[in-house]
Amino acid sequence: MPTATKRLMFLISFVTSLGALIVICSILTTQEWIRSTVVISDTSSNGSVIITYGLFRGKSIQELNHGLAESDKNFEVLGTLNSSSPKTLHLVVILFLVLSLFTSLLSSLFTFYNSFSNPYQTFLGPMGVYTWNGLSASSIFISMVLFVGNTQSNHLSEELAQRLYPLYPAVTHQGTSHSYGYSFWLTLLVILLNIVTAVIIAIFQKARKQWKQEQKKPMEYAPRDGILF
Repeated sequence: MPTATKRLMFLISFVTSLGALIVICSILTTQEWIRSTVVISDTSSNGSVIITYGLFRGKSIQELNHGLAESDKNFEVLGTLNSSSPKTLHLVVILFLVLSLFTSLLSSLFTFYNSFSNPYQTFLGPMGVYTWNGLSASSIFISMVLFVGNTQSNHLSEELAQRLYPLYPAVTHQGTSHSYGYSFWLTLLVILLNIVTAVIIAIFQKARKQWKQEQKKPMEYAPRDGILF
């Protein structure tokens, strides 16, 4: 297949792979994964604790029904959590996101390398690009599922609220509502970029195969004069 077309398609794939890498970096560093409102009620006061946090940092504020509110508290998620099931699962979420970051980096390197070379028959070629994008998409999807499970079933937000406001133990919590932020939904963009990268390479391989077939036209289509002489 002409070198210019091949180079263009792999460079486009490089851009989408690099885009996935940048988005994952944003996901890891921002703290808009989730906003949880924990309703509290005891004999002395009623109100709610609002916690907004990401994978590493967050902030919280306590709002009371009679109009008073504490100033924002900034906190480290892992430092606030004790050795517990929510902390362990949170670490697993981070681990899968780091794995997705690493595989997206490898995908970027492979697509850039392929735009200037021809390793079609080795793992450095399209097969490697498929592998790294598949692992990246799978890892970030698993991290999404685990994070939702940790907040919904493992009560991560309630655990944080209890550690941040020890005056309000778990028995005072009357319910929790969750709202997932843009950092969480950016994981879907990463999966989309991984799919786009793989589709571009698949289109290239199909076009390359067709081009090769056109270069090898069967003898029955050759001119009769050419066959006779």
